Amino acid sequence: MAGDSTARYTTHEHDVLVIGAGGAGLRAAIEASAGGASVGLVCKSLLGKAHTVMAEGGVAAALANVDQRDGWQVHFADTMRGGQYVNQWRMAQLHAQEAPDRVRELEAWGAVFDRTKDGRILQRNFGGHRYPRLAHVGDRTGLEMIRTLQDHGVHRGIDVHMEVTVVRLLLDGGRVAGALAYDRERGRFRLFRAKAIVLATGGIGRAYEITSNSWEYTGDGHTLAYDAGAELIDMEYVQFHPTGMVWPPSVRGILVTEGVRGEGGVLRNSAGKRFMFDDIPDNYRPQTASDPEEGWRYTQGDKSARRPPELLTRDHVARCIMREIKAGRGSPHGGVFLDISWIKQKLGSAREHIKKKLPSMYHQFKELAGIDITAEPMEVGPTTHYVMGGVRVDSDSQMSTVPGLFAAGEVAAGLHGANRLGGNSLSDLLVFGKRAGEYAARWAKEHSAGSVAAGEVDAAITRMLAPIERAAHGGENPFAIQHDLQKEMQALVGIVRNQAEMDRMVDRLASYRQRAAKVVAPGNREYNPGWHSALDLHCLLTVSEAIARSAAARRESRGGHFREDFPDKDAKFGKLTTMVKKGPDGSMQLSHVPVPQWPAEMQKIMDENTK
Repeated sequence: MAGDSTARYTTHEHDVLVIGAGGAGLRAAIEASAGGASVGLVCKSLLGKAHTVMAEGGVAAALANVDQRDGWQVHFADTMRGGQYVNQWRMAQLHAQEAPDRVRELEAWGAVFDRTKDGRILQRNFGGHRYPRLAHVGDRTGLEMIRTLQDHGVHRGIDVHMEVTVVRLLLDGGRVAGALAYDRERGRFRLFRAKAIVLATGGIGRAYEITSNSWEYTGDGHTLAYDAGAELIDMEYVQFHPTGMVWPPSVRGILVTEGVRGEGGVLRNSAGKRFMFDDIPDNYRPQTASDPEEGWRYTQGDKSARRPPELLTRDHVARCIMREIKAGRGSPHGGVFLDISWIKQKLGSAREHIKKKLPSMYHQFKELAGIDITAEPMEVGPTTHYVMGGVRVDSDSQMSTVPGLFAAGEVAAGLHGANRLGGNSLSDLLVFGKRAGEYAARWAKEHSAGSVAAGEVDAAITRMLAPIERAAHGGENPFAIQHDLQKEMQALVGIVRNQAEMDRMVDRLASYRQRAAKVVAPGNREYNPGWHSALDLHCLLTVSEAIARSAAARRESRGGHFREDFPDKDAKFGKLTTMVKKGPDGSMQLSHVPVPQWPAEMQKIMDENTK
């Protein structure tokens, strides 16, 4: 079939191809287009349906509109401290310095932020941030971001390919030359030739049973980069958001934004006790001895701010919730209670206040679950939310170790270290989406197009069609494999880990690969969700192996990686980053590389902001 391979696919040519149309992808496409590049934008779902729309709390940026003590230096220090100091310090610096300009830019493009009384962008408290720092639009910030970026980008002539999934990156002499994809409706193949490619595909949440992530998050970008020879780092660090709904089933996994806790929501166990006071850091102290419910003061040197313990970092809050559940003090359906209705004791009538501050939360749970959050608590628990690990990139340009391949957003690693602070994800999308698009356009200007071997494309298509071709002979159901994999990942490499269970997961992955090799998708390419799931399995198995192997190799607890057999931090591992790469024989190779050490001027900033 090699001779007529071009008849099996249509070809599209662009200077820059952006894979993913969430916040990072849209911002990259806008910047690449502004840099003079012809841009193709591929999205797995429909434009406007990216998972970014689900982000609720806000965009973290040191605008200092609510507290003038804030600044990029404080934001940098908070990010490094939240990431347990294994962050790529240069990414954290650029992020903190450039986030305010990216937010103001978004405002200039039409984003309608909530306002202070004097008309400035309002900012709210969020876990791990010393001062009110999150610019927000009620609890619909991600939706407003996507709307604004799409409105701004629609006039730039970007070629948008919706409901198209990329399955393989194509190389020419080790550099990026294109990508092979198929459209999800008709199953027709598409070849994208490009001088530079930006990955902005999001996360890996669908490798787990309980997740807040949308169906697209099957680790596509991580796997595309890995298969192309790029390095992945920090894959052991998976963030479990403390407050995802656990009941009723109609809303299971849907996040209850951190903004609920930022606006006064408290966590209680089945006995009604506010249990977060049982495990708080040394730099917290009671605000008043007589009224601990009112919150505690968070102190750092001579700086002090009111901060309820519910706004500690996400990994800490998630583990406290798990402690209550495992001790038998959880809610009836395996969670705990999050209650914001109690603030009526302070405000008299909390209903309108909550509906104004948290409109999406109120209407979503009222309509989907019959729960009135102004009058009753919610049942919540940890849910797989975000992966700090991903493609290893240059901090300034966002280019991976594969020439011409860039990555931004959740698929790229380095900024968040061992744990991401809430709100840093949206500013991450803006700051590094812009940088990825800018440098991808530069790369495309400076390099000619690579060549794509027709035989390689044809062989890849034949492999993709195998589940349909073998269906007549019987085989494994892709949905059953995915279900079993998710269940075991949740149980064996979840929020609390140990060596025996992670080793078992690594061993189990071999059998999952054997099952996946026999997967079938009866029917044809058109409207065949079984075929889509069969193709997703390779990505899910790749990221699951990367997570399990990386976690098993890090014998300590740090941030989003908690081991009950090694519950403390180890100074040795605090200087090392876990890296995985595809070996010459196709096996996954793991190594530890030094964490980049910041220069003296950054150390001074850390010292000044952590006393």
